[in-house]
Amino acid sequence: MNPLHRYIAQALPDPVARLVFLGLVFWLLPVTGAGGADLQWSGSFKSLNIYSKEAPADLLPATRVSSNRARLDVAWQADPVWQVEAALDYRYLWNDPPTALFRPTTDFNRRLDLEKDWQHSGHATGRLQFDRLNLQVRTGPVDMKVGRQAIGFGRIVVFSPLDVIAPFPPDAIDTDVRSGVDALQVVYNYGLDGRLGALAVWGEDSSYDSYLGTWTDNSNGLDLLLIGGQLRGRNMVGAGLAGSLGTLGLKAEVSLHDGRDTGRIGGDLYDSYALAAVEGWYRFDNGLSLITQYLYNGPGSKNPERYPAVLESAPLQEGLTALLGRNYLFVVPAYDIHPLATLQGLLIYNLDDQSALLRPTLELSLADNISLDLFWSWCTGERPRSLSPFLPVVPSSEFGLRGDSGGLFLKWYF
Repeated sequence: MNPLHRYIAQALPDPVARLVFLGLVFWLLPVTGAGGADLQWSGSFKSLNIYSKEAPADLLPATRVSSNRARLDVAWQADPVWQVEAALDYRYLWNDPPTALFRPTTDFNRRLDLEKDWQHSGHATGRLQFDRLNLQVRTGPVDMKVGRQAIGFGRIVVFSPLDVIAPFPPDAIDTDVRSGVDALQVVYNYGLDGRLGALAVWGEDSSYDSYLGTWTDNSNGLDLLLIGGQLRGRNMVGAGLAGSLGTLGLKAEVSLHDGRDTGRIGGDLYDSYALAAVEGWYRFDNGLSLITQYLYNGPGSKNPERYPAVLESAPLQEGLTALLGRNYLFVVPAYDIHPLATLQGLLIYNLDDQSALLRPTLELSLADNISLDLFWSWCTGERPRSLSPFLPVVPSSEFGLRGDSGGLFLKWYF
């Protein structure tokens, strides 16, 4: 068995999923090789392996997680007016200690059931899904896309207050592909850079449907962005701009949200809240690039004792934010130490409780389209305290709740 076949067997242990994936691959190969210039395909294999130390106060035991993903992307354009996009994604997840991973959850951005889950054992689960399945139509100045697709807003790199549909957490490791959502998007293009857009995103429950309007343009070297409407049953409005002062890149964004079911379990903690950020980017003469961002996280709290309530609130459950505090500093440096090696870093500092996450990462290029990331995360902050052996522990800081962790991330694109 060659290395590719061995990797496929490990990433796709379920025979049905393996047959579906390989059948698509071998069906596409002769089609593209036979001159189907309007059919484009690509894919990837990824293996993310993380070891986490025991969390303070016995909140969580030491854990080992291995997430292995195989993905195939296909785009078919038989006519200049329309195009079909599809992506089949399979994930094999292994946990130690074992956990029951399939619990009833609400899918806030997907209406269609295009997933199949397997519980292979107490340690392992699998999920096969269509992560993309949409039709794109382009006629004159109007672009339309309907179906499962990627939706992203905002210009800020680390954590954007305007990226309100399916954002990545600021400490996410795998950020190459955004999760698909079920949506209809229509955009009217005007001038050189102007775009007026209308967007509908459907959740599993109609009360979580989103209807938003957007406007983007460029004026005197400034990128402008406005967004507003109803986000999962709540009114919201946001604005952002991006520009530069010489070689210093600057961005600013803010979004304002109404609360819903305030004070109830699973609702919002506040009647209204805001997310706002400013970010600067600079590249030094020695090749070091540095991104620095301040974030005001309105759904969070300055009081660590409120963190459990924040964690259960709607903005955290729906993925609008992944942070528990109110004020943050992000620092992201990157430096090419060799043409095949890049050293990156991530610092998330909670300005309210003085806790922090620090994660250096070494990115290695092993071959064409094959890379390996090695990383380790240190978490600092006041540890949680116990008021009584019979009561839950009380948080004293955000990152003081976590144990240190590290691992490797192997990626192959084809």
